[in-house]
Amino acid sequence: MSAAATYEQSLLALAAQRDDVVVMTAENRAHLRNLPEALGPRFIDVGICEQTLVGAAAGLALRGRTPIVHALASFLTQRAFEFIRTDVGVARLPVKLVGFVPGLLSEANGPTHQAIDDVALMRTIPGMQVFCPADLDELRQALPAIVASRAPAYLRYTAAPPAVEHTERFAIGRAEVLASDEGVSILCYGPLLREAERARQLLDARGVPVRLVNLRTLEPVDEEAIVDAVRPAELVVTLEDHYHRGGLHTILAEICLAHRLAPRVLAIDLGASFFRPALLPEVLEREGFTGGRLAERILDALCEPEAKA
Repeated sequence: MSAAATYEQSLLALAAQRDDVVVMTAENRAHLRNLPEALGPRFIDVGICEQTLVGAAAGLALRGRTPIVHALASFLTQRAFEFIRTDVGVARLPVKLVGFVPGLLSEANGPTHQAIDDVALMRTIPGMQVFCPADLDELRQALPAIVASRAPAYLRYTAAPPAVEHTERFAIGRAEVLASDEGVSILCYGPLLREAERARQLLDARGVPVRLVNLRTLEPVDEEAIVDAVRPAELVVTLEDHYHRGGLHTILAEICLAHRLAPRVLAIDLGASFFRPALLPEVLEREGFTGGRLAERILDALCEPEAKA
């Protein structure tokens, strides 16, 4: 796969290697425009009906296919939730659910299109794997492993250019440690990794050492990497474009409870609110997710007796 390969080309390569791969969509073809002609009957567009999409994918999986399903993340995980839980989850079928414009990537779209509870919903389904690549390079690298897994999977789609120079090959359930200094530990996933790296550089310039962990896989999660980040940290930061509950902050709490750890935690997320629609740079600034704003918030927390949770 060339460095310039697109997501669409990655799907074509997988389909050429595996006769069982079927690509499906609910009339979301922006990143799949050339696949109908290339795949013929192995490309299925059901129209704007996400429940039908998931039900049909489950049926194909029962007949030995591996469907890779595409729809807007909010409608895929919310409107079709019962179908995902019951048709795919209960039977643990290898249906791969790809959610377009998740989290802040929906930018100018309003609350109906903001998938900021999708991680919480998907990780409640037993056996469901949850993947949150930081950029297109990581997404393409993860695809073969995700498709090869016989578990159901949800993947937050991103076409962002590389956020960092990735140092570790993708593996299901394994985090990528991009900086390993002991001081502040930043745990994050998805495109916000770019801002986390900028914050790390700013903090480093201020003499604040940072461990930066790109989790990539939230289910199964790399529990060892999280524990290793928590134990020596003066402050643990969870960074995510998701509600406060049900995502990374909740995962951290579960792991800390299991290991009897009680770190100082600064949770940077969307709280319990939708974000105001705007182009992505404005949303990042307004919500306090830019590298500069993140560094400020972390420095403020370090100066307080206890970090804000």
